[in-house]
Amino acid sequence: MERHLTCHLELSAAGSAELVLAIATAQDVPRSAESLVVTAGGDPVTPEELVEDHGTRLHRLFVDAGPVVIDYAATVSGLAEPAPVTAVDRLRYLRQSRYCEADRLAPTAAAEFSGLTGTALLAAVIDWVNARLTYVSGSSTGTDSALDTLLARQGVCRDFAHLSIALLRALGVPARLAAVYAPGLTPMEFHAVCEALVDDAWWVVDATRLAPRQSLVRVATGRDAADTAFLTSYGAPVELVGLEVTAVAEQFALDDQATLTQLR
Repeated sequence: MERHLTCHLELSAAGSAELVLAIATAQDVPRSAESLVVTAGGDPVTPEELVEDHGTRLHRLFVDAGPVVIDYAATVSGLAEPAPVTAVDRLRYLRQSRYCEADRLAPTAAAEFSGLTGTALLAAVIDWVNARLTYVSGSSTGTDSALDTLLARQGVCRDFAHLSIALLRALGVPARLAAVYAPGLTPMEFHAVCEALVDDAWWVVDATRLAPRQSLVRVATGRDAADTAFLTSYGAPVELVGLEVTAVAEQFALDDQATLTQLR
């Protein structure tokens, strides 16, 4: 499967700032072509690449006041190997995290999914979240948690993923968030999905059901959105002026929600 990905960012820095980007495909994704071009104040900048857990590639750069333009492009040829499963991951992704209050949602999870285990539990949680939330662009803020989303009954992709993750963790299933490029997504932007550890493998599930899981491309992986933001800045305020993401797959698979799928 060949997938073509681009990301165009326009920023405005009010002063000296450190920027950290998570827009490149993860380290183990098979790329046949890739480019990252950055200019600050019209001058070229070469970011430093850092690799986090799960192959998340960060690009760090320092800028002064003025415009910053970032262009990333990649062609992904073939499929990545399935994500490995480690003992540390089993523990890390059962813990509480900023946006996924598994402890506060534990009574709800126990009441709604009593007696279910394994893949049946995974399917039931995703169906439940899909049925109770409405996808509404711009309906949430960067500080909304899984509990906020459940009370509001609406959100965007990260909110669907956070609620799925929190419920699964509350039921003893390790779960994490993956930021991805998503061919077929409408409207096109970066997308967030949940990965759950069931039967010794990481399975990707998406309660929004807005893009075929078979075509997703991993960018960043972590406990929740705090670990996977496409842009983080330190220092002077940085305004996001423009964002354009494209993701195109030459061949789409018909996503059967009953089929277990790994992020490849």
